[in-house]
Amino acid sequence: MNNPESVVIINRFFEALDILKASKKIRGIKTFTDRYGIDRWNFNKVRTDHKRDIFQLVWITYLIVDYGISSEWIFTGKGGMFTQIDSPIQ
Repeated sequence: MNNPESVVIINRFFEALDILKASKKIRGIKTFTDRYGIDRWNFNKVRTDHKRDIFQLVWITYLIVDYGISSEWIFTGKGGMFTQIDSPIQ
């Protein structure tokens, strides 16, 4: 089981993923999981229950490197969700 601080980070991960989907930066969850070779079954399990201990930290790096999500925001909740140059809201 993930500790409470990890659950908050996982919440922000899925929040960012939902924003990327809404802003059409990704088509959907299947697109994301297929692109990175993530088992969609496990991904959906952790999406519905953030306390499940199957979340992979590397998933966060995909958002940071490929989609411009702020590492400071995803790990601490401080600052904006996107790095300044990658913000879909300009």
